[in-house]
Amino acid sequence: MFFSNDRNQLRRYYVESWRKARAGLPLEPLEQMVADVVAAHPEYHALLENEDRALGREFLPEHGESNPFAHMGMHIAIREQVATNRPQGIAALYRRFVKALGSPLEAEHLMMEALAEALWHAQRQGTPPDERAYMLQLKDMLARMGQ
Repeated sequence: MFFSNDRNQLRRYYVESWRKARAGLPLEPLEQMVADVVAAHPEYHALLENEDRALGREFLPEHGESNPFAHMGMHIAIREQVATNRPQGIAALYRRFVKALGSPLEAEHLMMEALAEALWHAQRQGTPPDERAYMLQLKDMLARMGQ
């Protein structure tokens, strides 16, 4: 199961989805989404091709490290938001980012900045993410890009 609080279970899902994709095996829709995100990040392939390393590795921000699983999870969150258009209007904003940046992956990377901030504020305040503030930040980002 993908949605879990167990870090290793979540990481195994990434490892297994990537293994199945590389082997040409059939994938469930969520596995395909994970495999697509992994495929777009070759810098993570070696990690995901070594389950012991993927499960045991700590990624410490205080050492200047970013967590590849968190990064890929943010891509998946953006893709799910766009697919469901939740928050309302995010699919149209995504299309504007893609048009401005010329790449869906780059659009996701930029949008992830706003999503990360919204999640950080929610965690800090112990509240659900503020969808309105998140959407306003995305619109502001587009405005600063002249879009």
